[in-house]
This record gives sequence, C-alpha cells and structure tokens, in this order.
Amino acid sequence: MWISYLLQGLTRILVGAYPRWIGCKPNANQRIYIANHTSHIDTMAIWTALPPELQKTTHPVAAWDYWANNKFKKYITTQGLNAVYIKRSKAENSDEDPLQPLYDTLDKGDSLIIFPEGTRNKDAVPQPFKSGIYHLAKRFPTVEFIPVYLENLSRIMPKGEFWPVPLACTARFGVPLYLQEGEEKEVFLERARQGVIDACAQKSASN
Repeated sequence: MWISYLLQGLTRILVGAYPRWIGCKPNANQRIYIANHTSHIDTMAIWTALPPELQKTTHPVAAWDYWANNKFKKYITTQGLNAVYIKRSKAENSDEDPLQPLYDTLDKGDSLIIFPEGTRNKDAVPQPFKSGIYHLAKRFPTVEFIPVYLENLSRIMPKGEFWPVPLACTARFGVPLYLQEGEEKEVFLERARQGVIDACAQKSASN
C-alpha cells in the first residue's frame, strides 16, 4: 500500500530507524515485540526497522480511542500499518475481553508490536509494564516475546511535542523470552521490562 511506503520513507528521513539485532535474528517466528514508549513515532520506528517480509504479518497494537477517533488517523493506522485496535476502557456491564482482538490476531499465526507501559514516558528507563502481555504469554506460551529498546526517540518527538526533531534512532532487538512454568505475573512483567533495558545496555557489544 502506497501509504505504508510513504510513512516508512518519512520515518527513514526523520529518524533513520536503524535495526540492531542484538539477541535474535529477523525471522518468521511468531513474535510479540515489546518496546519502551516515548514518542508517537515509536510504532513507525519499529515497523520500519523490520524487514518487508515480516511487516506483512506483524500488527502494531493501537488504542481505539486515540487512533480510530477520526477517519484520517484510522486510515493511516489501518492502511499504512495494518494495526489491530484495542479499547483501553471496558464498557460498563460488558463481558468483552479487551484483549480479544489480540487473541484473534495471534490465533491466525501473526505477530504483534506492543508498548506494555500503556502510555508514553519521558524517561529513558521504561515504567512498570501493564498486565496485558502476561495474559498473552499465558494463552500463547510458544510465542516469542522480543524486547525492543528504541534509542533517541524521546529526544526526537517527546510526549507533548507535535513536531519531530531529526535525529538518528536505533531499534535494538534483544533476547527472546517466554513465560516460565509457574512464574508469577509481577515477576514476568519485571523480567520483560528488564529485557527491554538490557537491549539498551547491550548496545556497545553490537556496534
């Protein structure tokens, strides 16, 4: 789709979105990419860093209330990024699982891009992760969780800013992790968060 090529071209011009595969290699394994979240450009940076053949089966997770609240943003995320939407607030008296769209996507064998902090963060170190990825790991124990650390995006377009500052960004893909047998939710979430931090710490070994 032309809009996808346009978005990727703009992303490369603005931030580069250079991939560094530190703890894994790009392949067709079903994956959930979990990344720190500091900018509106984060999704495009990871998407652009992926090889084209992986983009076809990888879906960024987007908040319905923000990215589908007008036709323009919904067109960009649907046609340009092949996004899957979730509702961040559950309707009153509803039994609907807000993660169901993600379950459906994973049931098809496709991959996801998720920002487990749930909101953008101004700090270089990720905030505590929300519980959604734990529920995904329990339901899909064979899916690889790939920590991704996005470097420099907090300086390029931080929360509260609307115009990006051109700087080079690197997406650092870390060591895959899985939910271990009997592992408690809080332990898994902290281990996943530490995996993202470690992907940043390992950068000198990959350059």
